[in-house]
Amino acid sequence: MIDYNIQKIHKKWGYLRLKIFQYFLFFGGLTFFGLGNAIAVKVKYVGLHPWEVLNVALYEHFGLTIGTWGVICGLILILISFFAARSYISIGTVLNALCIGPIMDFFLWLDILPKATGTWVDYLILFSGIIITGIGGGMYVAAGIGAGPRDGFMLSISDKTKLSVSQARIIVESMVLIIGLLLGGPVFIATFLYTFIQSPIFQHSLKLFKILVETVKRKKSKTQESMVI
Repeated sequence: MIDYNIQKIHKKWGYLRLKIFQYFLFFGGLTFFGLGNAIAVKVKYVGLHPWEVLNVALYEHFGLTIGTWGVICGLILILISFFAARSYISIGTVLNALCIGPIMDFFLWLDILPKATGTWVDYLILFSGIIITGIGGGMYVAAGIGAGPRDGFMLSISDKTKLSVSQARIIVESMVLIIGLLLGGPVFIATFLYTFIQSPIFQHSLKLFKILVETVKRKKSKTQESMVI
């Protein structure tokens, strides 16, 4: 009976350690993502991702903060996804929508990020922001807590329209970009390069951190098996 209780305690502790690791990776990814967005915003005149173009445009027209508009847009997407295909909504989706914007605002508020120089250096600054954002995206998705509101929205649109996820992403982000452009958002060369740069970084980051998560899971399973033996 004592051995059984010890095994039960070890099993629960192993599960808890795995969850702690997953949430640590998840929030680490959100922090990187918010930091990358904040860096990009500092040199926004060279162009931003379509969603950030919209958030900056809304901020410049209606006030609040860029991050607050990111939260509002994220929650709207979650609400639409809830009625379209709620299976893509999880606790991670909500946390993503609520956290990245304030994290980005926090880094902007600290005023420690490199400022625009008006030279080619700004493209290097933006490139570093894109890299950090791509790594952060791979981290929080690999954690397995849930996809972001934008990703869930793309998947729900894909399900309802029978379009591929890529097609749904292109259509939605094009519409977002047009709205942001009409509102006077920062659209320039880098806006059209974002996908080509960020996507490969995201994919490599996702692959790397998925391997890390699977390694932790295997160690947990081996520990439990040794306890049973």
